[in-house]
Amino acid sequence: MFRSRILHICLQLCLLALSARAAQGGSSIDILLRNPVTSSANISLLVQDLQSGEVIDAFRSTNVAPPASVMKLLPTATALETLGADYRFSTYIEYSGQITGGVLHGDLYVRGTGDPTLGSQKVGDRNLLNAWVRAIREAGIREIRGSVIADLSYFDADAINPGWIWEDIGNYYAPGIYALSYMDNTMNVILRSGPVGSIAEVQYTVPEVPGVQFDNHIRCTTITHDGAYVHGAAYNYTRYLTGSVPCNQGSFGVQGDLPNPGLLLVQHFSKKLEDSGITITAEPTYISEADGVNRTLLYTWQSPPLSEIIMETNIHSNNMYAESLFRTFGSRYSLPCTIHNSADFEKDYWLRRGVNTRSTRIVDGCGLAPQDAISAETLVQLLTYMYRSSNSNAFYASLPVSGQTGTLRSLLPGTPLDGKVHAKSGTIAATKNFAGYIELPDGRTWVFAVMVSFGNGKSKQIQKVIGDYLLDLYNTKGK
Repeated sequence: MFRSRILHICLQLCLLALSARAAQGGSSIDILLRNPVTSSANISLLVQDLQSGEVIDAFRSTNVAPPASVMKLLPTATALETLGADYRFSTYIEYSGQITGGVLHGDLYVRGTGDPTLGSQKVGDRNLLNAWVRAIREAGIREIRGSVIADLSYFDADAINPGWIWEDIGNYYAPGIYALSYMDNTMNVILRSGPVGSIAEVQYTVPEVPGVQFDNHIRCTTITHDGAYVHGAAYNYTRYLTGSVPCNQGSFGVQGDLPNPGLLLVQHFSKKLEDSGITITAEPTYISEADGVNRTLLYTWQSPPLSEIIMETNIHSNNMYAESLFRTFGSRYSLPCTIHNSADFEKDYWLRRGVNTRSTRIVDGCGLAPQDAISAETLVQLLTYMYRSSNSNAFYASLPVSGQTGTLRSLLPGTPLDGKVHAKSGTIAATKNFAGYIELPDGRTWVFAVMVSFGNGKSKQIQKVIGDYLLDLYNTKGK
């Protein structure tokens, strides 16, 4: 213990010396400190040799900063370590009452446990309802004298993270998170764009959502991009449409979240059952809390393996997938899963494994919450741990590659670092972060985190400066 404390003190002194030297100039970090786009920004930075532990570069590495989507490294790593790369989420079809003579005298339940892939356009089987209908028919059921019920009780009713801001809530990238997800929890609102100054006309939604209504204030203007927002609360079927879209464009799609994806799932399931000849006497519905009714398990549906889910999460920075993973951690403390328990579990789990999360603030799993905060040092410790983990291959494969895949496609293409950086990016207004690994020509690997928030420019401009910094550091110290 004493030796470990001495090593920690030595490392901190080394970091302080590097930060002091950086502040005086004469190193690669001058690129960040002297560029007008990043010179006044909040920077937390650490680059370390993975094999030797040598600190290659550092600047305020223990200071916390908003992680944005770099936050996804925490839930994806936690899920791999606690569940395993081959883990599959289960969704259970259960029934109450009795089956006699082909008639179910009771209700059919679809009970979720957080699988984000049900009906997803990203990962999994979009034809899952056909398999579910087959299972019901194979059970001998030809009539349901009851309802098909979505059981959402595995998560609590706090579907919208209270740390998210109004600008985000209800948009496709910030959907409600439920124990039963469906179709990426997303609907596409199809508008008709007209003359400048007119209100865009709502035509229909894909998928069709029974009961949804729109309070529409989207104006057609001379902008050339999608400037529209969809706002709304969980379980509420009124969606507020604001902002603007290009004028005279004909049909124009704006994505928002589904008010209750679990209910839509059982509505579609009921329709499939009826189309197959199975009659149902009551309308589909949902429960958000356990009803205490005795049930019998009829069928279990399993998701693709976790390795595929985290690959979608990190490579394409899928917020809904990240939040679904994050919310499941709360089950380690109690049911229903809560956001608070999930955050506590994640923080405590890594602290017990030598990753300093004491100053880390965890509000969500995807990094949308502006209250999220983490340091470059903590990220480097997490990445170092995962590199040596038995799940390292799945974790490494889930990271975008510079110049080639996902959210790193635009980072350093055509440079010596093209294809050499495997990292997660994070982007919000005036903020750009990267954390991951850099492969060196001699077989060594650097583990790094560069966090730049509140810069004097757009995130694309900040990324350019960070890319220049990484390339300079690679050319001067990596060859």
